[in-house]
Amino acid sequence: MSAAGLDHREIAEKLNRSPRHVERVIGWSQIPRSRPPTKRSPRAVERRVLDLRAEGESHDEIATRFKRSPRSIRQIEGLAHFRLALELLEREENRQ
Repeated sequence: MSAAGLDHREIAEKLNRSPRHVERVIGWSQIPRSRPPTKRSPRAVERRVLDLRAEGESHDEIATRFKRSPRSIRQIEGLAHFRLALELLEREENRQ
């Protein structure tokens, strides 16, 4: 929003934050990174959920194993698929 020309006060109003907060975040975003961003590949629990789903286990069965709710398992599965999709997109961009 700042790059589009909005004043810090306008941005703060849109985000329900103070103008000082917006200035700090903009300042932080301009700090150079010391290393490349971390990989977005699925984490261990996400990989395990994907494996169990591929084996045919239900969300309820997996939830019992991990002592979580079925809704949580669905969210973990969705995040894992999202991370895999991002990884595929990044690979495709690197080929070009």
